[in-house]
Formats: sequence, structure tokens, C-alpha cells
Amino acid sequence: MSAVVARFPLTIFYDAGCPLCTKEMHAIKDYDQHDRLHLVDCSDVDFADIDAARAGIARADMMRLIHARDAAGRWFIGMDVFVLAYREVGIEAMAQLWSNRWLRPLWDRLYPWVADHRMGLSRIGFTNAFDLLLRWAARRAQKQAQACRDGRCELP
Repeated sequence: MSAVVARFPLTIFYDAGCPLCTKEMHAIKDYDQHDRLHLVDCSDVDFADIDAARAGIARADMMRLIHARDAAGRWFIGMDVFVLAYREVGIEAMAQLWSNRWLRPLWDRLYPWVADHRMGLSRIGFTNAFDLLLRWAARRAQKQAQACRDGRCELP
């Protein structure tokens, strides 16, 4: 598992012009009961963020790979953003999938390719596959939460 830690709220910079990116970010936000994830669309050509500029992060960098900034001003890029976001909203199965110590090297290599091809992947229905995976993980999180009441957890 990833040991990545952030101070919340977490500001996530994403490409709202991408159907896959938008679907995932808004799906995560739907589970953000404590409003600790703030979504920022960086797709507009005039987008500018002073904190990003101070950190040497250009809009082009944010459009290439997802970026996030935590409340302490630390920046996270790529898979770490997904791990933090899913963990924060309680969808631990997705956080564990993206942070799995055996699979993480694969995800770190695969994610830039997915980011580069996100528009084409969106056109061929990759958003539907993602939606199924997210719904499965969310149902699993809900079942786990329901199994634990009053500080006691029942194993299935």
C-alpha cells in the first residue's frame, strides 16, 4: 500500500474537457460527504494558478497528468492523486488497487499512457468500464461500512 499522506482539503486539478476525467472526478466528488476534495478545471487555455506557478507547475503539466495540492501546499501527481481521493471518500478498494505494492509500478507506467490517450479511450467506451469498476468498489465500501456498527465488525 502507498504511504502517501496529505492534509485535507485536497484541490484536484483535472481536464474537464475529457469525458473520462470528468466522469471519474465527479463520481469521486459524489462520495465526498465531508467536502474535503475541491475540483478545479484546468482545461481552459487561460487557466492560471499562482501556487502552481510558484511550484514550477505549468498548465500543460496539469493537462498532461492529474495534479493535486493539499492544505499544506504539497503537490501530488498521477496515481498518488487517485489513491488520496479514493481513500478520502471511503472507497478503499480503489485506493488499495491503485496503491498495491505489486501493481503500483504497473499503474505508474500505465497511467501516463492512459492520460495521453484519454480522449480516444473515452470515445471507445472506457468511461463505461471505469463506471462499472467504481460502482463495484463503492458497493463494497458500503457493505463494509454496514457490517461495522457500534465499533463491532461482522465478517462475511
